[in-house]
Amino acid sequence: MKKSWLRYALIAIAIAAGIILFNTTEDKKETYFPRDYAEIKESGILHAVTEYNTISYHVKEDTLQGFDYELLHHFAEEKGLKLEIIPEMSYEKRIQGVIQGKYDILATGTVITSQSKDTLLFTHPILLSKQVLVQRCRSGNNDSIYIESQLELAKKKLHIIKGSPALLRIHNLISEIADTIYIEEVDQYGPQQLLAMVSAGDIDYAVCDENTAESILGQFPNLDIHTDIGFTQFYAWGVSKHSPILLDSLNTWLDSYKKTSKFKQLYKKYFNY
Repeated sequence: MKKSWLRYALIAIAIAAGIILFNTTEDKKETYFPRDYAEIKESGILHAVTEYNTISYHVKEDTLQGFDYELLHHFAEEKGLKLEIIPEMSYEKRIQGVIQGKYDILATGTVITSQSKDTLLFTHPILLSKQVLVQRCRSGNNDSIYIESQLELAKKKLHIIKGSPALLRIHNLISEIADTIYIEEVDQYGPQQLLAMVSAGDIDYAVCDENTAESILGQFPNLDIHTDIGFTQFYAWGVSKHSPILLDSLNTWLDSYKKTSKFKQLYKKYFNY
């Protein structure tokens, strides 16, 4: 268990170091502007940002993998584009990078809410998921830490990725249960690191996307994700509000590709738990 936590911590440090190096070298040289499909096609390069996790984008046996990475790679390949994709652990930096034009597309499953729709244009839904409470399994009938329902969240501290859409749901829960829920926003780690910290006992509770949690739950057999925080919602990719033609191109391609056997195989590869 400790080794798993250490491995994820080292991954986070490596990603952070790479991102810092990329940002310090690139931001000084370029001013970014949002691009639409014609400009992207002319350049021949599609710039994307994603999150480093077992669902979206990761390295396995020296090979890049991930549902979002492979799906976007198929799109770029069919359109004759070279794909350049950067992992960014910060939710807020991913959003801002697309708004500013640093990236053409946010290629990681992002929940569609009224708030997120104010900042980006979203593709047709790609996945369904929900936010769940990550906690350690019940240790006995008198386990005072284990939470069975949302009502028991009162006076508890939840760790959550900074800027996550789940924050809105938690604030709504505070009103619904008419009590305080303490929120600790984390900007140094991704959801996988949060799960490792709960497993190791460093924190008691975290809130995570169910798809991501289920994909790595086998590595942490002492974790429980049966308590829902929110309801099932649509998840999609996002583009700048200045890129409506890119959005149309993505939607047309996704609507067609999702009907193919290739998509079914890709989906089964990452979501057949």
